[in-house]
Parts: sequence; C-alpha cells; structure tokens
Amino acid sequence: MRVLAGAAKNRELNAHTRDVSYRGLYFLAESKFEIGSEIDFVITLPQQVTQSGDVNIRCQGKIVRVEPTNNGRIGIAAKIARYEFMPAAANAA
Repeated sequence: MRVLAGAAKNRELNAHTRDVSYRGLYFLAESKFEIGSEIDFVITLPQQVTQSGDVNIRCQGKIVRVEPTNNGRIGIAAKIARYEFMPAAANAA
C-alpha cells in the first residue's frame, strides 16, 4: 500500500494493510495521521488474490481512528469515499 496524506502529498509513505473492505481499511504506518484528515492511497491486490496479475486500486478516504500498536507503528482506520481501478501498465516485450 502507498499513501499520500495531507501535507505529505509530495511524497509517498509506505504502509501495510491489515484489513480491507469496500467501505474502509485498517493499515499500519510509521507516520502519524490526524483523525478527520483526507488521504489518497493506492492498494495493490497481488496476483494470488486476482488470479491474473497485480491490480492497483486508487482510493480517496478519511481517517476515522488512530491508535498506537505494540510494534511502534501507528494503526490507522480509514473510510473509503471513492475508488477506481487503475489501468494495468503495458508490459514491454
């Protein structure tokens, strides 16, 4: 998962998803986020899930919960407001 958030929209933050549904997700990151802030992120569904190739989904959402975890990362719950499937990149032959 790649996240672009608030003032950090000029750089990508790496994060790891824990739970995903069509309405929201919970992910772990090393950066803090503010409840109520808007985020843009891209989720990559791997080939093992899609049975074809990796699929990228671009999403826009809002942070609804922030909590510390035992491993030093921050747990973030976000509500998905909009999403779109990104076209697959053409493979060079």
